[in-house]
Amino acid sequence: MEILLFFSVFVIATCGLIYELVAGTLASYLLGDSVTQFSTIIGAYLFAMGIGAWLSRFFKRDLLSWFIQLEILVGFIGGISSALLFLLFEHALSFRLILYLLVGLTGILVGLELPLLMNILKNRYAFRDLVSRVFTFDYIGALLASIVFPLLLVPYLGLIRTSCFFGILNVAVAIIVLVKFRTEIKWASYLKAKAIAVIIFLGGIFFWANDIMTFSEGMAFRDPVIFTHSSPYQRIVLTRNKSDLRLYLNGNLQFSSADEYRYHEALVHPVMVYSQQHRQVLILGGGDGMAARELLRYPDVEHITLVDLDPSMTRLFRENTLLTRLNHHSLQSSRVTVINADAFQWIKQHKTPYDIVIIDFPDPGSYAVGKLYTTAFYRQLRHCLHDSSVMVVQSTSPFVAPKAFWCVNTTLRTCGYQTIPYHTYVPSFGEWGYVMASPGTQPLRQQQEQLPEGLRYFSASVFPQMRLFAADMADRPVSPNQLNNQVLVQYFEDEWGKYQE
Repeated sequence: MEILLFFSVFVIATCGLIYELVAGTLASYLLGDSVTQFSTIIGAYLFAMGIGAWLSRFFKRDLLSWFIQLEILVGFIGGISSALLFLLFEHALSFRLILYLLVGLTGILVGLELPLLMNILKNRYAFRDLVSRVFTFDYIGALLASIVFPLLLVPYLGLIRTSCFFGILNVAVAIIVLVKFRTEIKWASYLKAKAIAVIIFLGGIFFWANDIMTFSEGMAFRDPVIFTHSSPYQRIVLTRNKSDLRLYLNGNLQFSSADEYRYHEALVHPVMVYSQQHRQVLILGGGDGMAARELLRYPDVEHITLVDLDPSMTRLFRENTLLTRLNHHSLQSSRVTVINADAFQWIKQHKTPYDIVIIDFPDPGSYAVGKLYTTAFYRQLRHCLHDSSVMVVQSTSPFVAPKAFWCVNTTLRTCGYQTIPYHTYVPSFGEWGYVMASPGTQPLRQQQEQLPEGLRYFSASVFPQMRLFAADMADRPVSPNQLNNQVLVQYFEDEWGKYQE
C-alpha cells in the first residue's frame, strides 16, 4: 500500500505541475506577455493549493474514498482545461475569469490530495519519515514535469493532448488504488464506473485534439486555417482567402501576402543603397525567406547567411509550394545558407565580418525576444561588422509603439552606432519603423541609386528625400509634405528629443 501511495504522490506532483505549465503556456499564447501570465498563474495556483491544504482538515473519514474521488476530479478538470480554454477564448465575456477559475479549482484539488495521503499514511510511518518521503516524491515529480514539458510534450503532443494524457494518468492512478483496496473503499463500483467514463471522455478529446484545435483557431482567425504546427518555440498558423495568405506566430500576424512586399522592400533596399558593398550578407531572423528574396535580386550578393531559431519555420518556407512561390524559392538558393540557432548565442561564436546585416526579429514582446534588442546584443554584434558595414533593424511601429521604436534607436546609439530611423506604410500593420545603423564614425551616406528590377513598392524617386533625410537629420526635421507617397522617410526630431529623455 505504501509504495502505491508514494507513487501516487509522484504522479500527483507531475500532473499538477503539468496543468500549471499548460495554463501558463496557453495564457501566454492567447493573451501575450508571457512573464505576466506565468507569474500570475503560478501565484494563483500555489495560493489555491494552500486553500486546498487548509480544507483538508475537514476530511476525517473514508480518506481513501475521498482520495480516489479527488484523483478522478483532478484528472477530469485538468484533462479538459486546455481544450475548454481554446474553445471559449473567442466567446467568453471574461476569458481571464474562466482561466483563473480553472487554475484555482485545479490547485485546490491538488492541494487537498497531499494532506489526505499524509493522513492515510500517518499511522504507518513516523512523522519525520513520512514528511521526508512524501516531499521527496513530490519534488522528483515536479522535476520530471519541468523537463519533459518543453522538450517532449509540447513539441510532440501539443497542449490539448498533454492535458488529456495527464488527466488520464491521474484517473488511472485512482483506478489502480481502487482495485488494490476495493474492500476498504465505499462506493467502489460507482467510483470505478465514473473513472472509466472520464478516461473514455478524455481519450475522445485526445483523439480529436487536432480537430478541436483547428475549430478553435478557425474561430480566432478571420480566414480559413490551412496549416497549423506547434514547434518547440511557437505555434505556426497559416490562413488563406481568395487573394491573401497570412502567417501567424503564437496568434500574432507576421505578414500578409497582399502587402508583405512593402515591408520587406523597405527593410532591405535602403540598407543596400547605403552600403558600399554587398558581397557577404547576414540575416538574423527572417525565417520566411522574404528578406533573402529581396537580397537575391542583387547579382553582387555572393553569399547570404540566414540564422533563424526555429527549424520548423525554415523547413516550411523551403518546402511548402504556396510559400516557396511567395519567397521565390530563396531558401533553396545556392547563395543562401540557413542555420537554425539562437542568434544571441550564434553571434558570440562567429566573428566573421559581414558587409550588411539585416535584423528581422519579432517585436520584443517577451524576455526571450527582448534580449535581441539589448545593448549586450548590439555590442556583441559589432564583431560581425567592419567599419563600412551597414545594418538595419525592424523596430515596430513609431506611431502605435513610439517608446519601443525610439528605444531601439537609443540603444543602438548607446552602443556607438550611427543611425537613421525611418518608416513606411504597410496596410496590414499601419506605419512600420526601421533603424539603419553603422559602427563607423562617419554619418551614413547614400552610396548608389541603382535598384534591381522587379520591385513593386520601393522606388528610385524616394532617394532625393532620403538624401535630404540623411544630410539634414541633425539640423532639422523633414516635413511630411516633402516625402514621397510610396515610401515615407521622416526624422521625428521632436519625438526623438522626447523619447531620448
